Amino acid sequence: MVETARRVLDYTGGTLVMPMTVLVEQYWREISSGLAQHAIPVRHLVLHADQDTLRGRIAGDTVLGPNSPFRLQYLEPYAEAARTWLHAEAEVVDTTHLTPAQAAQQIAEAVKS
Repeated sequence: MVETARRVLDYTGGTLVMPMTVLVEQYWREISSGLAQHAIPVRHLVLHADQDTLRGRIAGDTVLGPNSPFRLQYLEPYAEAARTWLHAEAEVVDTTHLTPAQAAQQIAEAVKS
């Protein structure tokens, strides 16, 4: 992943946005240290919502379908990562009470600063 990011940036320049879910701390450490070794700046944002909100969003998902087992299986691992390391390592954007457009606006403002 790090090598791919480096090559894309070498080719295109500018800013690389990589949306991904990383719930394993060791994997995050490997990614962030690898990017740092190549002097690639990182703005690590976590889009957070409380468990009830996440369950509601998953239940109403029209893309993957309601109550996707794939998405539901990551609720507890996310909660555990958030409690133990993830929120301490990132800028947390609480989307619990935000529309998608509001969340996007908040993220855009965060990365401009």
